[in-house]
Amino acid sequence: MRDTTTKLRFPWRAGNHFELLLDGRHYFPRMLEAIAMAQSSVWLEIYLFESGTVADRFIDAMVSAAQRGVDVRVLADDYGATDLRVRDRAVLTAAGVKLALYNPLKWRKWFGNLFRDHRKLLIVDEQVGFVSGTGITDEFDDPKRPQRSWRETAIRVAGPVLVDWLALYVQVWREHHAEPIPDPIRTPGPGTDGMSGRVAVSASLREQDIRRSLFNRVRAAGRRVWISTAYFVPSRKLLRALKRAARRGVEVRLLLPGPYTDHPAVRHAGRRFYGGLLRAGVRVFEYQPRFLHAKSILCDNWASVGSSNFDRWNLRWNLEANQEVDDPRFAASVQAMFEDDFRDSLEIHHDDWQRRGWRPRIREQLWGRVDMLLDSLGRLRGVRMK
Repeated sequence: MRDTTTKLRFPWRAGNHFELLLDGRHYFPRMLEAIAMAQSSVWLEIYLFESGTVADRFIDAMVSAAQRGVDVRVLADDYGATDLRVRDRAVLTAAGVKLALYNPLKWRKWFGNLFRDHRKLLIVDEQVGFVSGTGITDEFDDPKRPQRSWRETAIRVAGPVLVDWLALYVQVWREHHAEPIPDPIRTPGPGTDGMSGRVAVSASLREQDIRRSLFNRVRAAGRRVWISTAYFVPSRKLLRALKRAARRGVEVRLLLPGPYTDHPAVRHAGRRFYGGLLRAGVRVFEYQPRFLHAKSILCDNWASVGSSNFDRWNLRWNLEANQEVDDPRFAASVQAMFEDDFRDSLEIHHDDWQRRGWRPRIREQLWGRVDMLLDSLGRLRGVRMK
């Protein structure tokens, strides 16, 4: 099935190569290797960029690239880069790296400060890209406790679909930085596998491509809907779609964080939906070894991996971007990834859930009310970033 609605910004493009990469210890070296081999350009768009061991590796690689004449640009979210030290910023800019900050925090903006760039994208030489939900932080490759590094997924992208990733990067750069950026001049070459892919985006209140695409896929699924997300506070529309899919015999599974999370309140708010989902036949798994930060979807042979979680806050306020792939070979690799993660998870069963104590019930109701309050805030019209 292909999305044909004209509301989608980018088209499906054939002739790509997509490679699934799991966890920072695997995808960071591939990203750094690409930067080290760069000849013309290194463009990074990132939310979390925090000083530390991982950041030092990327700063060194980008400084080296800039010093040999490569056009190196970093588009970082101002809030997400709060913990990037002044010294590290100075090292980048002194080497010729162009550093832009998305939506700088200012008191006079009020609600406008809530708009954030949550995308995670690296494009090198206009020929290879990395799309993920990662951050340039030690949490994703912890040098002190590697066994606690956050569980995350990335895709290495090559082929015609990079035209759209490049266009997306150029658009955001030009909207939020005075430094000029040239139009891409190289046409990405075809991938080796001939896979079909599409760039899906969310642009705060203006564009909800990711949400629409997910809903359409869940509604049309015939065999399976597997979703992994770090923050699960879905819309009523998505909840209905998941329940209806399960009731018509589709295998619906949710892979969600267990005891390790950076936002316990969001986890409690999302757990209040478990009862209704379990009654409808949805299977719920909570990942146990470490914090599950990965954002991945598998509906039949269609997959989507990228920056977008499926809580209302992210989809309402953030810039998000996912790589969609419609190919049975890639779907097989995503399936294997999910199955490994399911084995490291605790499945929540309906009878056990009904017997939980009063403390978790109170937490669910308390943080559920906070979530509804924030959702009401998000529905305010006329709020725009200045």
